[in-house]
Amino acid sequence: QIQLVESGGGSVQAGGSLRLSCVASGYTFDDYCMGWFRQASGNEREGVAALSIGIPYYAYAKGRFTISQDKPKNTLFLQMNSLKPEDTGIYYCAVATKYGGSCLRPESYSAWGQGTQVTVSS
Repeated sequence: QIQLVESGGGSVQAGGSLRLSCVASGYTFDDYCMGWFRQASGNEREGVAALSIGIPYYAYAKGRFTISQDKPKNTLFLQMNSLKPEDTGIYYCAVATKYGGSCLRPESYSAWGQGTQVTVSS
């Protein structure tokens, strides 16, 4: 069974930085989609950034956010710089177990973490 555990969320002021981590167990990092999603209050879950075959994809915030992985440690990261209040939300990591679909769409994924809260104040 795949388990994903996120950490690194918190409260920061606008312009600050956070680094989210997601440790996976029961799953070996490979070329399938691995991504970060954000769900703001009252909104649907949306893609933030993803990796597939080592290629990063960004839905927005390219240049402010960087997705990376440490394969030996089965860990996915999201470095978030120059944070804005609109970045606020619960951030989830997710992994796919088959190919197909856009890596920035939630329906492409089959395993999810519990989420970590990110709050950016102005």
